[in-house]
Amino acid sequence: MNAPAALPFGAGHEFRAPARPMTRERMRWYVDIQETVQADTGRIVTQPPTIHDDDDYARKNGLPGIIADGMITTNWILALLVDVFGAQAAGGGRLRTKYIAPVYEDQVIVACARVGRAFLDGAGRAVYDLEVWCEDDRGLKVTVGEALVRTASDRAAA
Repeated sequence: MNAPAALPFGAGHEFRAPARPMTRERMRWYVDIQETVQADTGRIVTQPPTIHDDDDYARKNGLPGIIADGMITTNWILALLVDVFGAQAAGGGRLRTKYIAPVYEDQVIVACARVGRAFLDGAGRAVYDLEVWCEDDRGLKVTVGEALVRTASDRAAA
């Protein structure tokens, strides 16, 4: 189904976030956040070594060094969707991802989305079915998935 003229984005329209390096610091924050939130003491709680924060541990598990937690790239995809469609992209739709290649320290990553279908639902809201992915600076996909975004009717005509 082709997008009605009232929709700003039709099938094939592609969005790309600015490139971001995967830093060691960013990887460490993500490792510690779950334990820190659960403890809820106002202090950072560190975990035992993992493949996401300890090079020796990662090497012992067959990796050349630490790798990013896949949820970081999923979060970058969600951030792209929020940047494009507004806060409603974070609720009322869906986002599914699969991690298909590791992301290493200092690897440059770009979050991307492409409209597959765009239409107005019965309530006049724009609905976008999207292919989503993160790729490195060579175009290698590291995370792939799909998203469904519903936008408010006033956003659909923007």
